[in-house]
Amino acid sequence: MSDFTSMFWDYYVAVITLVSVVGCAIFLKLQSRRRIVPSPSTESDTTGHVWDGDLKEFHNPLPRWWIGLFYLTVLFAILYLVLFPGLGTQYKGALGWSSIGQFKNEMSTADAKYAPLFEGFLKQDLVKVAGDPHARQIGERIFLNNCAQCHGSDAHGSKGFPNLTDDEWMWGGTPEAIETTITGGREGVMPALIDVVGGPEAVGDVANYVLSLSGSASDAVRAARGKEKFVICAACHGADGKGGVNVGAPDLTNKIWLYGGSVATITETITRGRHGVMPSWKGVLTPAEIHLVAAYVYSLSHGAGTPSAALETSTKTR
Repeated sequence: MSDFTSMFWDYYVAVITLVSVVGCAIFLKLQSRRRIVPSPSTESDTTGHVWDGDLKEFHNPLPRWWIGLFYLTVLFAILYLVLFPGLGTQYKGALGWSSIGQFKNEMSTADAKYAPLFEGFLKQDLVKVAGDPHARQIGERIFLNNCAQCHGSDAHGSKGFPNLTDDEWMWGGTPEAIETTITGGREGVMPALIDVVGGPEAVGDVANYVLSLSGSASDAVRAARGKEKFVICAACHGADGKGGVNVGAPDLTNKIWLYGGSVATITETITRGRHGVMPSWKGVLTPAEIHLVAAYVYSLSHGAGTPSAALETSTKTR
C-alpha cells in the first residue's frame, strides 16, 4: 500500500501534467506554420497523398481562429495550475484552495444558518417532533441521505435490513430505543447451530417448528421433533419464540422475517448463522440530526408521518 502513497506519484502527476500542457503548445506551434515539401513528382504545396483520383492532401495550416482558441485553453491550464493545487500534494496553489477547505466553509455557513432551528427541535420531546410536519420533512431528508442505502427510500427495508414502517422492532420501538439505535448502532448475531442442534436433519426439524410458531405451513411430524431442539434457541428467542429486545432476538410468531420465511431460508439461518450490523451514526450526524431522523422513523410506524409525496403510493409491507 505504501507504493501508492510515496512522493513518487506526486512528482509523476506533476511531470505528466506539465509535459501535456507544454506538449499541446508545441503541437499547436508546429501545426500553425505552412509546411512545403518540394518534390519533383508532386505539387509543392501537397503531401503527395491523393485519393479517388483528384482528392489531394495539402500542407495547409490550421485555421487561425481555431489555433487562437486552443492557445487560450493552454493559457487557462497554466493559470489554473498556478492558482490551484493541480501538481500533486506538495504544491497548494497560489490561492490555497482545497476541496476539504471548501467543504468545511460550506458546512460552517450551513451550521450558522440552520443550527438554531436544529437546536430548537433537539430541545423538544421526540414524540412532539415526530408530530411536526416541518421536522418530519427535515428528518426524511436526513434519512434519505444516510439511511436509505440499507432501509430503502420508502423505509420498507429488504432482505437483512428491517422494515421501519411496521410495529415490529428487534431492539425496541420506543423513542428512546430508536434514538439509542441510531446513536450507538446495533450488532445482531445469530450463531451457526448445526452442530449444536445435531446435524442437517435436526436443523430441518427445528426449521419446521419455527414455521409452526407463526402458523405457517410446515411438516407437523418434523415440527414436533424440532420442538425438543428449540430449547437451544429459547435462550434468545424465548420459550414461546417471541424474541427479546434486550438481545435483539426477532419474534418468530408473527410472520415478519428479516431474511425470509421459507423452510430453505430458515434452515440456512440455523445452519450458517446470521450477522447483522447497524453502524453507529454518532460523529457522522449531530445529536440534533439524530433526534430528527429518529423522530421521522418513529412517525413511520406510529401514524404521525408517511414517506414523501413521491412515495405515498407505496404499499405498507411486512
